[in-house]
Amino acid sequence: MADTTQTAGGALAASALLGDVWRNGLLAAASWLLAAAVTVGFADVVPWGQTQLFALLLVVGAGAFLVLAFTVHRLGTIGRRLVHYGPWWIALGAWFTVWEISTAKLGWLPKPFFSPPQGLLHVYLTDWDRLFVCVLYSLRLWGLGFFSGIAIGFVVGVALGWSKRFSYWGMPLLKLVGPVPASAWIPSAFFVFPTTFGASIFLVALASGIPVVILTASGVASVNRSLYDVARTLGADRRFLVLKVAIPAALPNVFVGLFMGLYSSFAVLVIAEMLGAKYGLGWYLQFQTAYSAYANVYAALILMALLCSGLVKLLFVGRDRLLGWQKGIVQW
Repeated sequence: MADTTQTAGGALAASALLGDVWRNGLLAAASWLLAAAVTVGFADVVPWGQTQLFALLLVVGAGAFLVLAFTVHRLGTIGRRLVHYGPWWIALGAWFTVWEISTAKLGWLPKPFFSPPQGLLHVYLTDWDRLFVCVLYSLRLWGLGFFSGIAIGFVVGVALGWSKRFSYWGMPLLKLVGPVPASAWIPSAFFVFPTTFGASIFLVALASGIPVVILTASGVASVNRSLYDVARTLGADRRFLVLKVAIPAALPNVFVGLFMGLYSSFAVLVIAEMLGAKYGLGWYLQFQTAYSAYANVYAALILMALLCSGLVKLLFVGRDRLLGWQKGIVQW
């Protein structure tokens, strides 16, 4: 089914190429040029920094699409991917135009509550050093919390799914703790842990670990019993059954839990940093909101979205590499 879908996608991508000309590339260049013309052709309602630079970047982007329109068919896999996202490049140029008109040019979305794109560009150019430090702090806190949470969650999940005795005592506790949002434990966490940093790590670990526990336990418990029978017939002991049969068969469920835990951990990360951190994107959001610097807030939100989507992409790559042997057997 996946091969059929990829073949159909390749056929659609090829049909978008008219001879040696990529039509959507020409349309994308036109939409980005329109956004540049609007940016420099009309006066701003209030002054914004980096207007000329933003327009220049739009022109450079339009020029790149214009060149790609005649060369994309030579780029192989990258070219096919660019063709696939052709309508999105057109829509992005149109979005820049609408965004520019509604904020900087006509003021329908007024300052300071809304910012035009050049306002965000100004933030990245003038406050990049503090944003960079905040990103590093957030990644450190998230990494410590996420990886400790999924490690503990994975071990507990395997134990719950394998051992009936452990499940008898552990499953009721999981049903009690699992439905409660991790953010609800903030008062207790800040009381129990000696530092706000330790409490924040615990909250992130809890948010990421609970989905892994639930999905891992479900995956181990639902392994086909005939697999165990075959392994025992070949002389497998208990350790082999757990490590070589139960865990590999449950990995698709484990990765579902990892994806859920990643999103949950990012949400809790921001809340935890808002309450007690000295740096981090959550702290940055709260600090800039207090001064009504909403352009900085939007710039940080975009960085957070890019970080989260990048981590999700890495998780997809890891899953595809680790579970490549299950393609065609397990539906993802």
